[in-house]
Amino acid sequence: MGLKASEEMECRRCGACCEALSISSEIPGMPEGKPAGVRCIHLTHEGLCSLFGLPSRPPVCSDFKPSPETCGRSRKEALQLMGRMERETSPGSGCANGEDGTRLEY
Repeated sequence: MGLKASEEMECRRCGACCEALSISSEIPGMPEGKPAGVRCIHLTHEGLCSLFGLPSRPPVCSDFKPSPETCGRSRKEALQLMGRMERETSPGSGCANGEDGTRLEY
């Protein structure tokens, strides 16, 4: 059975979010944040955050919750979904979503 958007999802510890997503806030060792597509220096080889549970972990990381929309069914799919999300929401991307959720291009 497939995952539905409303279902909760356990983190599979693949580290895709720690690579694909950008972080604009300061991170220990990364004072300018982390650009999209760059592996976070705090992601361990086991796919865990070495800052987990520490006050120095950025709130954007602590607040991120895995979901089928962002994580898909595999690390590969998660990287694709999050990469697309980054491209579509980055400044100057030329697209945004309207209030009704439809994609707007300009």
